[in-house]
Amino acid sequence: MFIGSGRALIAAVLAIAALSLTRQRLPNGSQWVRLAVIAGGIVIGFPLLTSFALTTAPASHGAVVIALLPAATAVMAVIRGKERPPVSFWIMAAIGALVAIGFAALQGGGLTHLTTSDLLLFAAVLAAAIGYAEGGLLARELGAWQTVSWALVVASPIMLTLAITAVLQQPPIATPIEWAAFIYLSVVSMFFGFFAWYRGLAIGPMAQVSQVQLIQPVLSILWAVFLLNEHLTPVTMIGGIAVIICAGAAVRTRLNRSSPLSR
Repeated sequence: MFIGSGRALIAAVLAIAALSLTRQRLPNGSQWVRLAVIAGGIVIGFPLLTSFALTTAPASHGAVVIALLPAATAVMAVIRGKERPPVSFWIMAAIGALVAIGFAALQGGGLTHLTTSDLLLFAAVLAAAIGYAEGGLLARELGAWQTVSWALVVASPIMLTLAITAVLQQPPIATPIEWAAFIYLSVVSMFFGFFAWYRGLAIGPMAQVSQVQLIQPVLSILWAVFLLNEHLTPVTMIGGIAVIICAGAAVRTRLNRSSPLSR
């Protein structure tokens, strides 16, 4: 809970500084509601859910389950954009979901035994997909980095409460390398990284941009091997390739057969 909330809190401090120094205008009434949706997805939901999940699940396993995120983001972009993609898109998206669930079940001990970590990861995927789709649309109105910054500000009271609670319950103790990793999550993953990401989503179409996410599980697995000394198993490699292929096919099918989102 400290990692999930603390990194958002540090990013919120940077966001407040950036918004104040540049004297950004306040969002309007409906934009605040949309910012709350974005904050719930990418500031609160995804960081906390993945942090809890990865306390028991290997990083490589989590990376493969989260490989479903590109297709999920495309689906949310379609729903928010009110488009009508072909039936083939929905078929490929469903196959990708089934492959991801099947992989998680096999890793957890059987097709009927999904672990709590798997459920948390699937919930994290849904939260992030909603936050990405809504954020991509709002970034066309407020700007990319402004949308990220305001979402962090909206979530800051909740994250401050959670961070204080986490410190009181279990004071964080870590090595310098672990603190460096925490700072990286706070400054890069939670703040600056979203500048480029939401700018790309704003330019759109969002379903096309979401294809970039397909390299995320591959890179995560490779870094887990190098940094965490995790071992690549045949099941992990096959599962990762299968999920990536299904997600990529779903996104490409939509782009080839459906009009892009309005800009």
